Amino acid sequence: MRRLAPVAATAAILAVLLAGCSSGADTSGAGGEPAVEAPSGEVAPAAPESNDGVATSEFDAEAGRDSMITTGNVSITVDDPVESAEEAADLVEQAGGRVDSRTETPGTDTQPPHASLVLRVPSDKLEAVLDELRGLGTVNSVSQESSNVEQQRKDLDARIDALSASTARLRQLLAEATSIADLIAIESELTTRQSELDSLTQQRDWLVDQVDYSTISLELVTEEVAPDPAPDDFWSGLVAGWTALVAFVSTLGIAIGVMLPWLLVLAILAAIVIGVVLLSTRRRRGSRGRPEAPVPPSAGDTVGA
Repeated sequence: MRRLAPVAATAAILAVLLAGCSSGADTSGAGGEPAVEAPSGEVAPAAPESNDGVATSEFDAEAGRDSMITTGNVSITVDDPVESAEEAADLVEQAGGRVDSRTETPGTDTQPPHASLVLRVPSDKLEAVLDELRGLGTVNSVSQESSNVEQQRKDLDARIDALSASTARLRQLLAEATSIADLIAIESELTTRQSELDSLTQQRDWLVDQVDYSTISLELVTEEVAPDPAPDDFWSGLVAGWTALVAFVSTLGIAIGVMLPWLLVLAILAAIVIGVVLLSTRRRRGSRGRPEAPVPPSAGDTVGA
């Protein structure tokens, strides 16, 4: 009997490891949760179930929790973006939200002032906060979109419940282990399961935060950089076209004024180069047109004759 004890313990550990491996892939049993086999052959209790047979979790602690993630972008024209950024931050904090990032650029001689914020607003107070933000100035644009993450939430809940049951049973086996080999095998598997469980828990916490707090990107600008409204009738289109033409002519005049000194210098250099080429060409033509002078006979040639 004593010889069979280590064999039975090793078989029990292998059974638990195999049960844990299969529990992460599918959830079987009465309530959809995995059952872990104990060394004695008993079945460990699965995760607690609600009245309708669905496993509960921290994410489902509140009945009827929404599973929508909402994000949006808002652009507003204000007189002082830096001051309005402070007001926007106060509005969000009063609503129970927070400011994740904030960038402010004071006005200079070369650029107008500007401010941008990433706001996290409680989802149930999003519309109220947006109405208050609209009161900061003139709204240029508002965009908003939502995505349903219910299926992702359910998948994370199921995997977390399965890993939680598996790690709890491994800790129990670790306390009951009697050999070094069993301790090493259980600790290695427990470390792997715990690491995966922590990763999934962080993903679920991030998902819960995204659902509970909507993300709004707020941009505060002045009239100098605010986009012009699109024309909606003939006269406004005519005015927009004339304004664009005047702006183009003005820009073209500035460009010509900037390029004119360079063009004059290039014209002078081109004239010098052309003059040198023409002068060289005339000299070559003149030398070709002249007749060659006869060579006078030498004194020796005359005497010999």
